[in-house]
Amino acid sequence: MITIKLKDGSTKSFEQGISAFDVAKALSSSLAKKAIVAKVDGALVDLATALTQDSDLEILTRESPEALEIIRHDTAHLLAEAAKELYGDDVQVTIGPAIENGFYYDFARDKPFTPDDLTALEKKMKEIVDRDEPIVREEWDRDEAIQFFKWMGEHYKAEIISNIPSGETISLYRQGQFIDLCRGPHAPSTKKVGKAFKLMKLAGAYWRGNSDNAMLQRIYGTAWASEKDLENYLVQLEEAEKRDHRKLGKQMGLFHLQEEAVGSVFWHPKGWRLYSILKEYIRQKIEKYDYQEVNTPLMLDRALWEKSGHWDKFRENMFIVSDEDDRTLAMKPMNCPCHVEIFKQGTKSYRDLPLRMAEFGHCHRNEPSGALHGIMRVRSFVQDDAHIFCREDQILSETKSFCGLLKEVYQDLGFDQFFVKFSDRPEKRAGTDETWDKAEENLRNALEKMDIPYAPNPGEGAFYGPKLEFVLKDALGRDWQCGTLQLDFILPERLGATYVGEDGNHHHPVMIHRAILGTFERFIGILIESYAGKFPLWLAPLQVVVASITDEANAYVEDVVASLKKEGLRVEHDLRNEKISYKIREHSLQKVPYIFVIGKNEIENRTIAIRKLGTQGQEVMTLDDAVKHVKNLGKMPR
Repeated sequence: MITIKLKDGSTKSFEQGISAFDVAKALSSSLAKKAIVAKVDGALVDLATALTQDSDLEILTRESPEALEIIRHDTAHLLAEAAKELYGDDVQVTIGPAIENGFYYDFARDKPFTPDDLTALEKKMKEIVDRDEPIVREEWDRDEAIQFFKWMGEHYKAEIISNIPSGETISLYRQGQFIDLCRGPHAPSTKKVGKAFKLMKLAGAYWRGNSDNAMLQRIYGTAWASEKDLENYLVQLEEAEKRDHRKLGKQMGLFHLQEEAVGSVFWHPKGWRLYSILKEYIRQKIEKYDYQEVNTPLMLDRALWEKSGHWDKFRENMFIVSDEDDRTLAMKPMNCPCHVEIFKQGTKSYRDLPLRMAEFGHCHRNEPSGALHGIMRVRSFVQDDAHIFCREDQILSETKSFCGLLKEVYQDLGFDQFFVKFSDRPEKRAGTDETWDKAEENLRNALEKMDIPYAPNPGEGAFYGPKLEFVLKDALGRDWQCGTLQLDFILPERLGATYVGEDGNHHHPVMIHRAILGTFERFIGILIESYAGKFPLWLAPLQVVVASITDEANAYVEDVVASLKKEGLRVEHDLRNEKISYKIREHSLQKVPYIFVIGKNEIENRTIAIRKLGTQGQEVMTLDDAVKHVKNLGKMPR
């Protein structure tokens, strides 16, 4: 007999070799009916897995968050089976992983897939679900598996297996007549996968991501635990398309992008005004938190990047230039080494710390062209970057202060929800394990003392230290990783930064790298999509348009504009010889928060007819009241 500890903490005894599914059935027939996979001692396994020793066991249903990735991977297998049934030997299957919100599968096929093929594949996938085919794990000898897939004409699968070390057991999963290489686990049958899926789009992908290899056809799909979740996701996608920052940026006259400057933004007057407002807001916030603003060179000699360690880690993403003396310079991809160089000027005492150094640093990174996306992913950008040089005993207070600043900023910008990921040491890193132990312990202790919950993000730290990633949620419930805090014991030592301690000796400061927005370009893209272009009044690049109904109103329109400008409001007039309905529609499409309409009645009574974006009808106020109303609502948060 073996003892099984269940999720609720209770224990039960079963015969050795019982399957996880039979345990579920013994516990509850309804649980067995809903079960997708099991978790044994923390590892996900098939329900058919035999339990041979005392274990912790959890039965996961489709409502379990961890089961969703299994469902998505299962759905990729449904797609591959459907492709083989429809196209036979004309198609070879390669790989099909689960990804965020869904899955994809790469196929080798001479004839391009079409949207009609996606419709046919989706229909066939649903037929396979209805057939309720058992999904069964089989273990094969490596060499036998290679020969089997070659015999089938699946040469890509054979190549994958041939790269697995000789002597290892290979796991294959069979459903109906289809068999695929996979580690698993999987649901027990195709019916358990459900029909909450949809094939979304086609794309090209090189085999193994190498441009020297064959081009494959990739089919993307989305899959969810329920039809309702799928419907909600598709509605969200539809809404996201309406809010696409590229579309709204053009509609609102904020910016444009063009091939002659790939990865860089052409900011138009309204867009640059928005950019400047956001920068001034951040500037006021960091002054409140005692940061000193600096500015550092755009290009630096490779010697500094080699010394800092960035040359080895980021060389492929740097733009390199040479001067007339044949010196190699790199356009900076980040600001941190520059701030260390400023810190090193003059002698610093322990009494000078913490020293908080901020920069709106213009950086460049040679991102792959395929990764660029509007202003969300660019090659030329500005970070709201800062570095805090402090003593080890100041880590907690500085982390706490930064978290308070970040929370203020996010709330002012309309983001009330965010969560934290803790990213620890990556495989490729600088420094000793002892240094990393100390850095991770300090950062983890700071979070725990502040009672901030966090999710582990293993191996995703910076090469010089662990980091916190602050992930906010937008109006559509989408996650965006923006803010970061990185704890660095390594870079100050590598670059020779020291301060004189209370003991009279020289010590290396701790360096806290931190950003709130991340980059202005990406964050503005997030703001555009979250607000659907309808910015809060204080942030709107154009707050009021004063529009005339008749030429007789032009003089009064100018008086109104002057009164608004006197109060520091951002205002324009519209005196064009167009119908007022046309003017209102045009300025509404450009998301202007307030339109002041001026006609004969307004001239006679010295009033304003106010139309607020997103509301029906209009409100009449005196000129003085209208100016005060907009001025009060349009104040920048302090």
